[in-house]
Amino acid sequence: MSRTARAQAHPNIALIKYWGKRDIPLNLPAVSSLSVTLDSFMTDTTVTTEHADEHDLIVINGSPLTDRPAARVSRFLDLVASPDRPRCRVESHNNFPTAAGLASSASAFGALALATCAAFDQDLDPTRLSLLARQGSGSACRSLWGGWVRWDRGSAADGRDSHGIPVAPRDHWDLSVVVAMVGSGPKPIGSTAGMVRTQETCPLYPGWVSSAEADVAEGQAALLARDLDRLGAAMERSTYKMHATMIATWPPIRYWRPNTVAVLEAIEALRAGGLSAWSTMDAGPNVKVLCRTADVPRVVEAIERTGVAARPLGVGGDARLV
Repeated sequence: MSRTARAQAHPNIALIKYWGKRDIPLNLPAVSSLSVTLDSFMTDTTVTTEHADEHDLIVINGSPLTDRPAARVSRFLDLVASPDRPRCRVESHNNFPTAAGLASSASAFGALALATCAAFDQDLDPTRLSLLARQGSGSACRSLWGGWVRWDRGSAADGRDSHGIPVAPRDHWDLSVVVAMVGSGPKPIGSTAGMVRTQETCPLYPGWVSSAEADVAEGQAALLARDLDRLGAAMERSTYKMHATMIATWPPIRYWRPNTVAVLEAIEALRAGGLSAWSTMDAGPNVKVLCRTADVPRVVEAIERTGVAARPLGVGGDARLV
């Protein structure tokens, strides 16, 4: 009998970054990370079992997936159910740009994990769901929870201790994230391929790994103490160190665009004038600015003066079935 389940999940952005894997098939990170879940941006995914075809049908934003992207989703469905499961129809929609450094894969596999488990009548606790989502996309393990989440590197070879851990709830602190939408197109090199190139060729990479756990500890302590200057400084240090490893990779990986630098400089100017606003970037050209919610209008104005559109977001909630 056919079953249908629908789930929604928000993306998250890492304040203290993860870049590089200790195990690629299991999506085990080389370092721990700390993130905030974003509201408004969302992936909405419906999974229906007993699809009347020999292959899964996967539709993203109205377009069927084919080849490797489709195979990636099908492998994840096999992981949740079993390889001999009935074929499925998966329909997913993002209300924000896909593959542009805005963590669309995090919300995508967070929603897919939750909907697939429900469609196959599997009742998993949040930690087991996080372990499962991580195998679809590493950062998806953080998108099962709202608020502020840590992803531990772990040490077990099978990854059983590498999953999301809630650190603080959504209402812990009245902060916002303003996204500077420098570019919405797909990035020139995917995150996994970029991580592999960095690990294989960057002479700075060992230093990145050796300093990352201290950065996570500092970021978490600042978060719990509600110390924005301390958290922002830890976040920017982590961001610049990560991008330094990318630039020192061969061939170099440069996600930045001229307007990326313009936004970074605009936020630095705000801070020099006494406003606590701090920038971070992932594998893409877009800049995310962490600030107090009361300061959002000034941050938006500063970004838009560079010619870049700004989108304010609050702290998001848990992934959920709908």
